[in-house]
Amino acid sequence: MTVRVRFAPSPTGNLHIGGLRTALFNYLFARSYDGLFLVRIEDTDVARSRQEYTNSILASLAWCDLESDEKIVVQSSRFDEHKKLIQQLVDQNKAYRCYCTQEEIEARHKAKHDDEYYRYDEYCRRRTDSPDLPSVIRFAIPEGVKQITFDDLIRGTVTFMRDQLDDFIIQRSDGRPMYNFVVVADDAFMKITHVIRGEDHISNTPKQIMLGQALEYKIPQFAHLPLILGTSGNRLSKRDAATSVLEYKGMGYLPEALINYLARLGWSHGDQEIFSREELIKYFSLDAVGKKGAVFDPEKLAWLNGMYLRETDNKRIMQILLHDVSPDFMQLVPNWDIQKVTELISLYKDRVSTIAQLSYELKNLYVQPTSYEQADVEKYTQVETVKYLDVIIHKLEELSVFSVDLVKRAIKETVAELGIKMVQLGQPIRIALIGKSSGPGFVALLVALGKEESLKRIRAFMQQLK
Repeated sequence: MTVRVRFAPSPTGNLHIGGLRTALFNYLFARSYDGLFLVRIEDTDVARSRQEYTNSILASLAWCDLESDEKIVVQSSRFDEHKKLIQQLVDQNKAYRCYCTQEEIEARHKAKHDDEYYRYDEYCRRRTDSPDLPSVIRFAIPEGVKQITFDDLIRGTVTFMRDQLDDFIIQRSDGRPMYNFVVVADDAFMKITHVIRGEDHISNTPKQIMLGQALEYKIPQFAHLPLILGTSGNRLSKRDAATSVLEYKGMGYLPEALINYLARLGWSHGDQEIFSREELIKYFSLDAVGKKGAVFDPEKLAWLNGMYLRETDNKRIMQILLHDVSPDFMQLVPNWDIQKVTELISLYKDRVSTIAQLSYELKNLYVQPTSYEQADVEKYTQVETVKYLDVIIHKLEELSVFSVDLVKRAIKETVAELGIKMVQLGQPIRIALIGKSSGPGFVALLVALGKEESLKRIRAFMQQLK
């Protein structure tokens, strides 16, 4: 048997973190068995479905390299087949037309079952007439069913009692099939062997099992993933994470870092934190997925992204910067070319967590400071600082080649001649160049900015100190 799984998002919004993790776990499960990962767009909610959301979902999956192994199935394109299957159930007396209005159902419930579990009373299941009224189609739960039990690959045995279920609607009064029915029909059409989805779908499972049995389909195995929680311990909300996966792309997160982080939300392999795609496929197992919700920690994601960023080639970072994060970047630094910026990336990529932060730092580096961190000025300058800076200016002016080695030698000679510590010269230089004492090494900054720009900034800072 070839393992076939599906990720089936609804195009009523952008793909979010929880959805991406579901897609990832499906993908990893399929790959670990040399199976197929498929995508289905579930657009049964016609009123809220939008093509722009479908495009966003597919773009998110493509960014994370989680694309479908077969042609994507769009649920609405199969509605005619769905309706034929529903009529088949009606013809077999496994489903029936219901003409009751919601008000009629509620009135009967209030009169007869006021303090009982609310469910449809099967009124139309017993009627023999066919009034000329709008109707839905309900699935007839088979007689004698006392419970529905299935083995969840994460949660073990799960049981729903008959009194928790009623004859549920499978086709609306306007003729459109309902979600629970089309899911079953499309899973069978796609030959899905395993359904891996969020735990919020557990209550749908007994309905889908009964429908599959009624249609004489082979029932797939089910696995329900724990929810992702916010730092408050409640279900993840827009306050805890970006509402769209593509927002992380725009902020300069690397897809491999996001995938790595999401894989560890609810799954583990020992104490290992960083995984390659190949390692995730090799080690992934539903047996290692927990039953409790996992907390989404944006700070840990940022830390992990920083780790990946350090190992990423500068040219790739540059491409992401210009394509995804700041397309107008080069217009903001007109005196720099792409080669220059690519070289400058090394100054900051070990100090930032995202490429958006990197972009911010590089833009600041381009502009000469107009003000300086007062606390840093007070801490690292003194009366003699202007004299120290004047000496180093003359040393640097004499250099015909402004290289790291020669600049470093000039700095060391100046420190020795003045009889001061390196920090007494280095920190004032850094403040002069970028306006604050924290940042890349001051020698690297001097060389990166070049002789003319560096000396101009040091002189401007000296004027501020006088």
